[in-house]
Amino acid sequence: MTSSTAAAATAGAASGDPRIAQVVRRHGARADALIEVLHQVQELHGYLSPNSLREVAVAMRLPLSRVHGVASFYHLFRLEPPTAHRCAICLGTACYVKGGGQVAARIEQRLGVRLDDPVGDGVWALQHVSCLGACGQAPVLVVDGELVTRLPVDQPEELEARLEAAGLPQRTTT
Repeated sequence: MTSSTAAAATAGAASGDPRIAQVVRRHGARADALIEVLHQVQELHGYLSPNSLREVAVAMRLPLSRVHGVASFYHLFRLEPPTAHRCAICLGTACYVKGGGQVAARIEQRLGVRLDDPVGDGVWALQHVSCLGACGQAPVLVVDGELVTRLPVDQPEELEARLEAAGLPQRTTT
């Protein structure tokens, strides 16, 4: 990077969100604090935009490719603006064996969104996770932060009632 390019990048970061620079300063711009910095920036904005990733890279003096690589590797980071509502279905071993895949397919139909499409329909997004830590209560999901356990996969009417009670709207016909 030439000195004029570096100066332009630094000037661009300076004109960005001053809270990002503050987060980086709080962690001493240490490369080993990148994950924590990204978490805090995501808390500020709800997701990690291309501009915020660039600001973090400049402020921490890290290659943008490294910052983006870390942000895109971990599933807890969002690179798209979040939807108003989110549903996370556990597809870890215990949940999958007890019908988690069937529940995921049913919710895809119910909401009219595809699993792991980060923008969903603009209102709802459905994401798979590897474990929610409730294996003994499988299959489980989280709807807008609320854990829903022991979903009755083999009882379709009861499953529909539980999904309705969890706040999942019926968007499509079955």
